[in-house]
Amino acid sequence: MSDQGGAVSDQGGAVSDQGGAVSDQGGAGNDQRGAGNEAADWWATAVSRIEPDVIELRGHPVQDLIGRIGFAEMVWLMLRGERPDPRGAALLEAALVSSVDHGPHAPSIAAARMAATCGVGLNNAVATGVNLLGDVHGGAGEQCVGLLEEVVREGDATAVVARRRARDKYLPGFGHRFHTRDPRRDPLLGLVAEAVADGVVPGAHLRAAIEVERLIEPVPMNIDGATAVVYAELGFPAPLARGLFVLSRSVGILAHAWEESGQGRRNKGPIPPSILPTWL
Repeated sequence: MSDQGGAVSDQGGAVSDQGGAVSDQGGAGNDQRGAGNEAADWWATAVSRIEPDVIELRGHPVQDLIGRIGFAEMVWLMLRGERPDPRGAALLEAALVSSVDHGPHAPSIAAARMAATCGVGLNNAVATGVNLLGDVHGGAGEQCVGLLEEVVREGDATAVVARRRARDKYLPGFGHRFHTRDPRRDPLLGLVAEAVADGVVPGAHLRAAIEVERLIEPVPMNIDGATAVVYAELGFPAPLARGLFVLSRSVGILAHAWEESGQGRRNKGPIPPSILPTWL
């Protein structure tokens, strides 16, 4: 009996151990749920919601957007979380179209074309070009939005221009190496003027840009200045002016990289092989 009782006692201990194991499992389950919630919070986003059989972009089921929304409208929706007025979307699209390319003398285009001959993938060639878009090449639109906001805020273009020119001979968004009058300026500013007349945008940044151009003539407004007017009038913050330029110029970079990849060159350099470099 004593042995049996001991056996029973041991069994009871085993049951107690099992209960402890169950308790431990419950703790592990709670830990897993807590970790899952923490991970969900870590990657929380208002941009998209992805679940099995569900894709929502800014709260819109993707199937409701496909075939019903243009790309410029999609860009606006993704960046700002709301559908744009069609006239605002048309203005955004005009700015995106205007900036797609400026030839292989642009460093970003040249670099992408050279990269495409080096055995890298098309995505790497595009990334090579995009990664060259910085403060000097590609950043003037963002800087010009800042300039225009300064003029609008202070209400004195003369003072702003004088202050800027005292520290830098360049005004972002004005002047061009090739064009005495950038052929993209007038169409874009004309569309902005129409949007102002229709009450789509307020017009303060357009007036600021024209006043700055008047003060520094004959230096003309360039594409960075014209697109800066569009983006500022549409309410995009200055850093997004650069982001939108990168988005636009990526189209040209892709086109050049694709063309170059089909021409059969290998290890294309900055000058033709027949021209010997000068060693200094």
